[in-house]
Amino acid sequence: MHMKLAEMNRETLEAFQASCQQAYAAFQAANLKLDMSRGKPSPEQLDLTEGMLTCLADDDYRAADGLDCRNYGCLDGLPEAKTFFAPMLGVSPDELIVCGNSSLNIMYWTMSLAMTNGVLGSKPWGKYDKVKVLCPVPGYDRHFAVSEFLGMELVNVPMLADGPDMDMVERLVAEDETIKAIWCVPMYSNPGGVVYSDAVVKRFAALRPKAADFRIFWDNAYCVHHLTDNPPVQANLLEEAKKAGNEDICYLFASTSKITFPGSGVAMIAASEKNIQSLKKALSYATIGFDKLNQLRHLRFFGGKFENLTEHMKKHKALIAPKFEIVTHTLEKELGALGIANWSEPVGGYFISFNQKGCAKRIVQLCKEAGVVLTGAGASFPYGVDPEDENIRISPTFPTEAELQKAMDVFVCSAKLAAAEQALA
Repeated sequence: MHMKLAEMNRETLEAFQASCQQAYAAFQAANLKLDMSRGKPSPEQLDLTEGMLTCLADDDYRAADGLDCRNYGCLDGLPEAKTFFAPMLGVSPDELIVCGNSSLNIMYWTMSLAMTNGVLGSKPWGKYDKVKVLCPVPGYDRHFAVSEFLGMELVNVPMLADGPDMDMVERLVAEDETIKAIWCVPMYSNPGGVVYSDAVVKRFAALRPKAADFRIFWDNAYCVHHLTDNPPVQANLLEEAKKAGNEDICYLFASTSKITFPGSGVAMIAASEKNIQSLKKALSYATIGFDKLNQLRHLRFFGGKFENLTEHMKKHKALIAPKFEIVTHTLEKELGALGIANWSEPVGGYFISFNQKGCAKRIVQLCKEAGVVLTGAGASFPYGVDPEDENIRISPTFPTEAELQKAMDVFVCSAKLAAAEQALA
């Protein structure tokens, strides 16, 4: 049937709903058990770096400068690890701290530190009656949760096709000194897959906030996770900020969580020289040094050359690009003509963002009752509240292709059923 749902008369709608109901009942009878709730690499992706478990020979525990990596020390990461990872964020090695296994942990720590001790000598954020953080929406639920947990007020900023609404960002930070931060996933945003344009990056770099201690939390989680052979090249925030005489405004984060092993990757933070000195001082109270053997494992596995890591990412692409194709193909084939929904078609990252106005909660519920677990509706918004009840984050990477196709069949059936119910109501 190639007819827009909005053009169906009641009789046609009822027939449409009945056929959806029948298909849905068959899915329920199949006793499926599929989980698409988080963006996890599949076991096949984890197998790609299996060699990391054995790449350190018995006597290979010394860094290039002779440091024994089994022992204490080296607070900001092995010098060769800094040199290796610096190109990932487009910074110099001395602008980088190589940390432990989790960039989320470092983001949490950095924001928490601002709350307790301030930023470069400023009044601690936690001493204000109220502090706010800007949250581009839809966005990453864990970012929002960190700020909420630390007692900040979350302020929605709409995400446009080329990044956050910068007119709004510029206006808000210029007039309100209680706004202390903004969360950004600049390349392949979570969940929309948006790539911030160079113009947007430059406007971020040139921000003149009322709060001198305002910080951009630039989580470049997917900067090497391309689904295309000609990936976009993005202006570098720290570089642009330097040109604008504004280099202290940002913290940049990345990790190898979805490159090597998510539980045992390497995270990093980059920033201006002043910020790095200040962060290192604070870090010296929190740790004597992160896991250097793991840094060494990463160096050995990739032969110490960053281009080997970017080459390695093509193996990930070969495994996950077909899965993204399954999702977009199924959505287009089953929902395209009905005119009830829209979705992103990202060229990188880990997610597809799906929108169907007024139906997100219902679709997630229907999927769950048919054995398919999705990320909760509203998760991509602060406080879990999606004002239009429309956005669902689809995470295609973990299931096998066959499981994913089944899950998508249930998903589109649920989407149709929800649309029919809505139209008939």
